[in-house]
Amino acid sequence: MISIKKIDNNHFTVKVSNNPASNHNITLDDDDFFKYSLRNMTREKFIESSFKFLLDREPNTSILENFNLKVINNYFPEYEKKIHDYFD
Repeated sequence: MISIKKIDNNHFTVKVSNNPASNHNITLDDDDFFKYSLRNMTREKFIESSFKFLLDREPNTSILENFNLKVINNYFPEYEKKIHDYFD
């Protein structure tokens, strides 16, 4: 389970309740949000989709504790093309 708490418009805390659980401090820049998200999508939904993408590729304990979502593409070049597959 993925739970997201908004700190401000660009900063969030994410808890992944796997065993073991993990906590992550996330930054989501406006430019990236508008570039990759869909109309009427919340930032929280976009972050949740990004974490689903990550969890399909690595365990939650391997996900960085503090990062800007734009770095995902550096580790997983397919992110930009595949992230839309994770939007419900």
